[in-house]
Amino acid sequence: MLLGAQEQFLSYNGEVLIFQLSKPKRVEGAADKTINLCVRRMAFNRDTKLFVQKSSGVFSICASHFKIEIVCCSCITDSRTGIILPCILMKKKKRNNIVKYLLLLLHSSNQFEQSFHFKLDYELKEDIRLFTGPSVLWRHANKLFYISSNTCTVLSAPVQLSSVVWTGEIENEGTVILGIRTACLPESENEDEFSTSDRAIWGSEFFGYAIERQKTLTGTCFMPHAYSRVVSSVYVCKNEILKKQLRISLVAITNKNQLIWFQDGLPKGVCDLPYEKPCSVITAVTSSNDLLFIVSFASGNICVIQRRDSLQVASKWQKVKSVLVDDFIGSGREQLLLLFKDDSNADVLSAFRITDLGGVDYASGINYKHGVPAAEGLQENGFLTVQALETRLQAGWKCVRELQQHLQLKKRVILKSCQALIDLVEGRTHILPPAEKEGLVSLWDDVENPPHSLSKEASLASNIPEHFVEKLWQRVVGDSLVVGVKLIESFYLSLSDVSLSLVLDQDFSSISQIIECRNKIIKLNKAFSALSVSSCQIEPPPKKTRLDLHSKNDLKKVCPKRCSRVQLDGAKTAIAVTSLSPLLAFHRVCCIVLLHAKKQKRQNDHLQERKKITVLCGKIFLSLEDISNGKYSVKMLRDNSYCTGSMEDILSVLAVSIRFCFQIVSSDCTLTPVNSWLLGEMECTPFKECHDNIFCHKAGNVYGTVFNWTLKNPFEGVLTLFCRNLTVLFQCLHSLTRVLPPSCDVKLLRSGSKGVLTEQLALALEKEMLTLRSSFFSKESKAENSFAWRNEPGKKINDAPVASLLDSEEGVQQFRKKLQKEQEESVLSMNQTMNGAIYQQIALKIAEAQLSSDMIVWRLS
Repeated sequence: MLLGAQEQFLSYNGEVLIFQLSKPKRVEGAADKTINLCVRRMAFNRDTKLFVQKSSGVFSICASHFKIEIVCCSCITDSRTGIILPCILMKKKKRNNIVKYLLLLLHSSNQFEQSFHFKLDYELKEDIRLFTGPSVLWRHANKLFYISSNTCTVLSAPVQLSSVVWTGEIENEGTVILGIRTACLPESENEDEFSTSDRAIWGSEFFGYAIERQKTLTGTCFMPHAYSRVVSSVYVCKNEILKKQLRISLVAITNKNQLIWFQDGLPKGVCDLPYEKPCSVITAVTSSNDLLFIVSFASGNICVIQRRDSLQVASKWQKVKSVLVDDFIGSGREQLLLLFKDDSNADVLSAFRITDLGGVDYASGINYKHGVPAAEGLQENGFLTVQALETRLQAGWKCVRELQQHLQLKKRVILKSCQALIDLVEGRTHILPPAEKEGLVSLWDDVENPPHSLSKEASLASNIPEHFVEKLWQRVVGDSLVVGVKLIESFYLSLSDVSLSLVLDQDFSSISQIIECRNKIIKLNKAFSALSVSSCQIEPPPKKTRLDLHSKNDLKKVCPKRCSRVQLDGAKTAIAVTSLSPLLAFHRVCCIVLLHAKKQKRQNDHLQERKKITVLCGKIFLSLEDISNGKYSVKMLRDNSYCTGSMEDILSVLAVSIRFCFQIVSSDCTLTPVNSWLLGEMECTPFKECHDNIFCHKAGNVYGTVFNWTLKNPFEGVLTLFCRNLTVLFQCLHSLTRVLPPSCDVKLLRSGSKGVLTEQLALALEKEMLTLRSSFFSKESKAENSFAWRNEPGKKINDAPVASLLDSEEGVQQFRKKLQKEQEESVLSMNQTMNGAIYQQIALKIAEAQLSSDMIVWRLS
């Protein structure tokens, strides 16, 4: 029977628990059949600088024919109450090699509670862990076994493993063990190739197993499999779920005498250990918010590693019996308690040291009362000074954060003021946000309940993302300035009728602040295999009067050349083109870029309600010096049969060009000469970004022309040209007609091929029909009726025979009143009314739908 020599130490709520086995006092004549498990609660006294006993408890165990030992102890969570309690695993071994294990819980009243017991025909020796429940987990014959207070039955996990390096809680997974096993290479091809090769090389792998969910986790989220041959113990410092992914931070010790820091499965730092054979690692957070790693060695040595800029050994000690981490002095942060081996003194807490490698440092063997009071006062003063400095530092950081927030608030107020100024310049009503939203005090009376229209616009503006511009760029092409705004995906897909405006940032009283420009929308698909440009088209003679509720404030009166009727479905970039020479008269120019669009909102019957919005995209700066140095020039160079212009260069060339589309039909021979003409005589090379479009490098006026040749079949194709002017167009056509067969028919297409326009016309007519139907049969028009039909079909006007009513004077008067009432109801039923605003909206929707279909019909004609 092992007695006296066995002691176990455990820290709990700032106290040191000492567990010992002892024999009770023997009574004469009585048989010695019991063993006492004693516990002493020791607390540190800051006055005497010594540990004093607060309380004690005893648990008696029947020891007849048993050999009793304390296997291990730990603080675990009681699943019944959620309270963390000390837990002790005891072993009672019989002579016939039957081993009985008891799991005890220690309550605050020093009362022991037997949670459960179980019997085995072997002893627990490998990877014994206590965890929530209470539960016990161990490894035997490369298999994993566990038992909990809920089942009280030994269960086996369906995994084979060679060691367990960590057990703990993982978010959303419960209790998880991290182990090492022989590599199980997958047969499927969907596994990560690097992970598979890693396991194949080393022959072993990490894996996680969730006890409650009986689920295997991927080991690479902890560490690469290459470390499975050397890692002996792991401590998980932090685990959390971010964006539906498990993020883990941990440290591991290896049999190569190293400590390695891992973040999300990747090594981030390494430190060589000062001793050999490291056993375990735990952590502590000190009063200076330093994270310490405490490594224990088989020789009884201890070292502490600090993690700041890098991992470094901060301190080390030898002949340490045990190391505990807790708040022993009651400062609110953790300290290390080192218990040293001292054979000369029977008291287990006779040689100790409490430290956090900072302001806290208490050691045994010093008479603090009569020995060196000056040193004591110096230590206390130093500790208080460090705390005061930390408080001042935190207050300073708080002031810095408040200043940063104040600066951000100033920036937002200035931007909103600029937006209000721009709206004033453009003649639009600006919606002022409430002052309370920014934590400000309003200088005027805010309207508590704004009108319905204003609240709608305010809510619409709030739906616009703050960072909607992916890129703002500018290029100079000839005498034109090209400004492009690339929008983020989530922003532009819900917009239509997009255009850009350029507003001078300087104050020029003699000229208009708004720069006249024309707009284009460049559409490129994801594969860059098709290209089209929406630009200002010549409109047919007007057949109907356009209705626009906001025509008074429309910028078309100020900038008549600006085109805003362009669709952005699938578009990447909105582009504005303006004349460059007038801007160079100012030498240095700063322009504000504004984006105008209509926000679309899906309604019933697939209709879309549109609200006009204007958003500030940013600023561009232009100087004569930059243009002279070629800073914004377009660069189109040849590189291995490709044109290496950037996407901004390509868009700039297309934006300043005029688009012409020709349908070429040959009845006698194929159209192979067209491709040879483009690559040969015209010296064209395809763009590296979009191969279907080719750039002309031929010297002369035709240089810079962009072609797109699409074959519908060997005898029919569509040639699209993007050229600077009509002279270049005529030169290209004259050169083309010399290589085409005489029987070829070349026809100018006004806007794309006939098949595409036919499909667009069908969609436009369908939309027009749906608009008419929804306008006259919607719930809105029904709800705004001033009167309702009062007569139902089949309702009798006269309830009594006419003859009986005409017999007397009173009957005649009653008949006359009924007849007059029926006449009034009949007139009212034929004159139902509608709200004027609703009628105006319906007329505007119908007019827009009809104008769209009429435009496509004109292009087909």
